[in-house]
Amino acid sequence: MTLDYYNLEPLLMYIHTSLCGVMPEWLALTLEGVVVGVIILLLYVILAIVMIYMERKVCAAFQCRIGPNRVGGKGGLLQVPADVLKMLTKEIIKLKNADNFLYNLAPFLVILASVLTFSCLPWNKGGEILHMNIGIFFILAVSSIGILGILLAGWSSNSKYSLIGAMRSGAMIISYELSIGICVLTMVVMSGTMDIQMIVSNQANGWNIFKGHIPAIAAFIIYLIAGNAEANRGPFDLAEAEQELTAGYHTEYSGLHFGFFYLAEYLNLFITAGIATTLFLGGWMPLHIAGLEGFNAVMDYIPGVVWFLGKTFFIVFLLMWIRWTFPRLRIDQVLTLEWKYLMPTSLVVLLLMTVCKIYGLTF
Repeated sequence: MTLDYYNLEPLLMYIHTSLCGVMPEWLALTLEGVVVGVIILLLYVILAIVMIYMERKVCAAFQCRIGPNRVGGKGGLLQVPADVLKMLTKEIIKLKNADNFLYNLAPFLVILASVLTFSCLPWNKGGEILHMNIGIFFILAVSSIGILGILLAGWSSNSKYSLIGAMRSGAMIISYELSIGICVLTMVVMSGTMDIQMIVSNQANGWNIFKGHIPAIAAFIIYLIAGNAEANRGPFDLAEAEQELTAGYHTEYSGLHFGFFYLAEYLNLFITAGIATTLFLGGWMPLHIAGLEGFNAVMDYIPGVVWFLGKTFFIVFLLMWIRWTFPRLRIDQVLTLEWKYLMPTSLVVLLLMTVCKIYGLTF
């Protein structure tokens, strides 16, 4: 079993108790909520900057280029912060014939869905911001809000490019959500709980991808493919096909509003990888090998947040690898892949996992 060297629960309980000792409980809870909210937003922005920089460097490596190498020295470390500052200073253009209320509401819905899902990721033991016994159900529910923002953005902009991009994105995301939901349900069946912390804790003696053998590996592969499509990433980026639709559903957006869509896209990639890490790769649990007690003891000394981020960025790299390797698919190919192959296969995988769980065939 993993030793609780870095368990955050005692520290957080001590802070809460200390605050309640000097102020009313409602005030302490309010102060804690404000601090946690600021932490979420800071993490959100920092990770988005890291992801954008990583995307540019990975893309450059696959295309035999150097990548950003001017602002911030040869490594171009300050290029992304410079781009963020430029975006924040850009004017938000008001469209003449748009539905202004829905046009302004759309990017906030997209960012709201992303932030709520991001808040459910288990960074460490006791480090999950939103913790509930139906955490997986909550993630699936709030992540579906984003498609509403995309559809509203396309329709309210009063632009044919935006509308076509939104329709493509809506058809694709709603379709691939089925495969994602079935793959997630497969791991819920294996774990026997929808509590995210319990799912991670149950992997202390082995990650689900190893314990669930063939059904878990198949669910993992299907989840990665469907998750890539859900995040509007290549080769599933039909909604933003530059050669056809300029920029898709956010063609008419500028300034901070466009920034919201841009941030959400990259954080959704991180969230997709984070959920895969949680369900299949043990979350913040270290790697343990049966019989190697010395090795396992050394692994326990590595903080859980390091394990979580390491696994998550490994999956992010895999998804970026896929994007910069395969050509863009046509919309009919995208939907055929889901309805004729991924969804039927995921249903078979769910059935196999259920049989394995009933007859004790998991490790």
